[in-house]
Amino acid sequence: MQDKNTHLIIMAGGIGSRFWPFSSRNYPKQFQDILGTGSSLLQQTVKRFEPVCKPENMYIVTNQDYKDLVKEQLPDFSEDQILLEPFLRNTAPCIAYASHKIKSKNPKANIIVTPSDHVILDTYSFISKLNIAIDAAKDSDKIVTLGIKPTRPDTGYGYIQSEENQKGNVKKVRLFTEKPNLEMAKSFLESGDFVWNAGIFIWNVQTIVKAFEKHLSDISEAFEDMKGDFYTKNEAKSLEKAYSQFHGISIDYGIMEKAENVFVVQCDCGWSDLGTWKSLHEQAKKDENKNVITGDVMAYDTKNSIIKISKDRLAVVQGLDNYIVADYDGVLLVCHKDQEQRIKEFLETVKKTKKEKYT
Repeated sequence: MQDKNTHLIIMAGGIGSRFWPFSSRNYPKQFQDILGTGSSLLQQTVKRFEPVCKPENMYIVTNQDYKDLVKEQLPDFSEDQILLEPFLRNTAPCIAYASHKIKSKNPKANIIVTPSDHVILDTYSFISKLNIAIDAAKDSDKIVTLGIKPTRPDTGYGYIQSEENQKGNVKKVRLFTEKPNLEMAKSFLESGDFVWNAGIFIWNVQTIVKAFEKHLSDISEAFEDMKGDFYTKNEAKSLEKAYSQFHGISIDYGIMEKAENVFVVQCDCGWSDLGTWKSLHEQAKKDENKNVITGDVMAYDTKNSIIKISKDRLAVVQGLDNYIVADYDGVLLVCHKDQEQRIKEFLETVKKTKKEKYT
C-alpha cells in the first residue's frame, strides 16, 4: 500500500564494468533491456516499487552524462526527481545527497534505497517482505537490509550473519562482511548462517542522516552546508562543491559494516543483481545444452555458455564449456565463466592502453 511518507531512491549512476563490453560508459546496463522483456532494467525497477511508493516520491540518482537517457526512459519524472551527480563517488555520497534532499521536503520520510539493475522474479514475496522492513524502520532507529539465501561462494556480495535465537522476520545483524575473499565466502556458505546483502536498504530519513553524522562526518557536513539550496537554481553549483570535498566510498564499507543498529529481513524472491555474465546465464532462458545465446550463432559441441553477438554478425563456436563470448561495439570478449571477476581487470588494462573508445 502506498504511503505519503514512503520515498524511493534508485541508484542508476554506475557503469556496470563487470558486464563489459555490453555495459559501457556511454550505455550502462541499467538502461538496457538485458532480458528481452521490452523494458530496461531501470524501467522495471520503477514498476516494481509502484505498489509501495507514489511516483512523485521516487528519485533517480545518476551521473550528469545519463540525464537524457533517464528522461527518455522515464518521461513522467520531473527535473527535481532526477538527481545528477557531478562526479562518480560510489554509493554513500549518492545516498546521502538524495536523503538530505528528501529530508528538506519531508523530515518524516521513510526511505527505500535500491540499485537500478536488479531482477526480482517473485514480486509478491518481495513486496510482502519490503512492507515488513518498512514497518520495522519507520518509527525506529533501525537500519534494515534485505538478505538473500546464498547459492554459491560469490566474492562480489556482502554477507550478513544475524544474532542467534531470534524470532520473527526482522533480525539484528551480528556481522556484516563486505566482499570477502573466496575462502571466507566458502566458509560462510558452508556454515548456513549467512545471507547475501541484496543492496536494498530501508530506513527513516532521520536515522540515515544520523548514521552519516556518526560514521561519515565529512559527507554529512558537506550536505548540511548546502541544505538551503535544495530545489533551487543553486543546487547544481552547491552539489559540485560538496562532491569536491570528499572521496568515494560505498554505503557498505562506510556505514553498514560500522553501524550497530543494522537489521536484516530474509527475502527469498528470485533475486539477482544481474551484476555479472554468470548471473545473467542463471536468469536467462537456456537451450538443451544449457547455453544462453543471443544473436546469429552457430554452436557446435558447446554447453553451459553464454554467447551474445551484435546484430549483423555471425559467430561460429565449437568446443566451448562454461564460457562467455560477448561481441559488442567493436569489442570481442572470450572469457571462462569461472574467471569473470577478471573482466574488470581486463577493462582497466584497456583503459591504460588508451583505447578509451572501447570502454
